[in-house]
Amino acid sequence: MACELPMQRGLPFSRLSHTDIAEEAVARGIVGSISDMTVWRWLSADAIRPWCHRSWIFPRDPDFAAKAIPVLDLYQGIWEGQPLRPDDYVISADEKTSIQARRRVAPGTPPAPACRRKVEAEYERMGALAYLAAWDVRRAKLFGLCTPTTGIDYFRKLVDLVMTQEPYQSARRVFWITDNGSSHRGVTSVRRLKNWYPHAIQVHTPVHASWLNQIEIYFSVLQRKALTPNDFNNLVELEQHLMSFQSYYEKAASPFEWKFTKTDLYRLLSKLDQQQTEQRMAA
Repeated sequence: MACELPMQRGLPFSRLSHTDIAEEAVARGIVGSISDMTVWRWLSADAIRPWCHRSWIFPRDPDFAAKAIPVLDLYQGIWEGQPLRPDDYVISADEKTSIQARRRVAPGTPPAPACRRKVEAEYERMGALAYLAAWDVRRAKLFGLCTPTTGIDYFRKLVDLVMTQEPYQSARRVFWITDNGSSHRGVTSVRRLKNWYPHAIQVHTPVHASWLNQIEIYFSVLQRKALTPNDFNNLVELEQHLMSFQSYYEKAASPFEWKFTKTDLYRLLSKLDQQQTEQRMAA
């Protein structure tokens, strides 16, 4: 019962607490009486938490596997079935858009014994900027810049920032892993990057698969450690903060321990296909 969606059982809830489950179990006649703590112990033993949820984007790209496998192979040091050479490099790049500078209308207070840090809820919007970043997957090198917005020209600035430096300038090949954002979308972007730098090869992730792009891991760290809570007086202060964090992070950075392989991908897609089949049969 705890694993059922409440609305499918006619209950006016979006999710169930252990108290709701205990009450529903009695109402259905499953048990004469039961405490919510007993329900909690049973569910905890089976690692079931129906009151929790996470967001999920179902793979909708019909060529999901075909597009994801080259990315996963690059993370394993392979391209078209052959090992990468030492003078091959893999760059993961993307934009973090519309980062606001929020000036709080009253100063906050630092943490104290038995007292959390307090951050004023009301703020003034002092503008927003975009942060473009590139991550060398195998060397743990980080490149980034702040721009007023995103676009092809700004993406070119990021590419130039990387490709005009060694060892990328004289590399055999530099693979650029990107999503399908408007700044670097489709075959046109692949050709454009090749025109900019003949030894650059763009590799797109599948649509709605940012989780395959390692730069998103860095962005999540940035969000947690540098932008939450958000309290900046202006865009200059925000930009300085972002670039300072980038420098600080890179000094201690090491390559991400990427463990998701194409074998795991096939297993995941097979599981999702099975779930879809079961749902169609149930309907």
